[in-house]
Amino acid sequence: MLPKNESACFVIADISGYTSFLAGVELDDAHDIIADVMDTVVRCLRPPFRLAKFEGDAAFFYAVSDKVDGSLLQDAIESAYFAFRKRLRNIKQATSCECSACRNMQNLDLKFVSHHGEFIKHRMAGREELAGRDVIVIHRLLKNAVNERLGGHAYALYSDPCIQAMGIDPVAQGFVPHQESIDIIGDVKCWVRDLEEAWKKEVDGQRNEVTRDKAAVGIEFDIAAPRPTVWEYFILPGQRPKWRGADEVREMSTSGRRGVGTVNHCMHGAHAIIEEVIDWRPFDYLTLTTLLPMPGAPKVLMTYAFSESAGGGTHIEIRVAKPKPKDQAFLEQVGPEFQKNITNEVASLRLMIEGRQGAAAAVEEPALPVSAERFLTQPVHAR
Repeated sequence: MLPKNESACFVIADISGYTSFLAGVELDDAHDIIADVMDTVVRCLRPPFRLAKFEGDAAFFYAVSDKVDGSLLQDAIESAYFAFRKRLRNIKQATSCECSACRNMQNLDLKFVSHHGEFIKHRMAGREELAGRDVIVIHRLLKNAVNERLGGHAYALYSDPCIQAMGIDPVAQGFVPHQESIDIIGDVKCWVRDLEEAWKKEVDGQRNEVTRDKAAVGIEFDIAAPRPTVWEYFILPGQRPKWRGADEVREMSTSGRRGVGTVNHCMHGAHAIIEEVIDWRPFDYLTLTTLLPMPGAPKVLMTYAFSESAGGGTHIEIRVAKPKPKDQAFLEQVGPEFQKNITNEVASLRLMIEGRQGAAAAVEEPALPVSAERFLTQPVHAR
């Protein structure tokens, strides 16, 4: 049988400064640092992306077109970059090692290239490989002139075919137009997002999270699936009605990107529950207000928090903020019913996701790089 053409969104995560980092440092220490940070990046992108292969200091991913949209693509890339920066910072704070590799690791950075197109799968040297014109294009886009334009900042470069296929409005989202010329293929229109600028906003941005001490109601669950997978079922309009009981979710965002300011109308027949997102930290937490279609109902503030549990699963905490005194009676009235409903709904979600995880586990992917775990940031109990 001939290979079948498939349509996909491609992403390459490439460590900047890798060659100069390796020059003159202890090789075993350098390998451990690269394996550690690359593992961090892969965990943020997979899922919704699948790892196609490691390519030295880079990792090549793909997601079939119906598995990702423009908002999710940007969230995945930026969350991976933020996690990379946080991991380097945590390693620096957690180690007292004075070797050259540990001293120079803060010079590492990360860039991303994303493209949309077609590919075929074929087996080479006993494993599955992706091939096709668009696979060539994304790899050629790694060699670009963006560094000169941004002064060496980390960045995400999106080809225009990716922008169009993912439904991204690059102007509304502040992307910078760019163009690359590729031999034989010709000019490729692109768009650039400055990730250093995004990181500064992430660090300096105001947090609006209902923490445990500020919660009147706290509900906790565990699902045996990665955080990005669970996150999708909580935030994507097409996924939520499958388990939340709504007929449909109508999503509105002025920027075209899901996040702070997004308003959802969760339709239940002729009635709508209105949600407004006021904090958005993929894949850690989101905070929103909820207005029920009831006379005199106040806006209820709540946070959905997602943390990684043992074995790569997800621990979910739903925290409802303490109400104002005048709204206390309302919360006491609706709180027990909400807790009952969400418990039943999450039980359905757990069965849905964990059933799919078995099928996903059968997909062939390269093994993650192995770290010696020299840079632990959590206490370890001796046995």
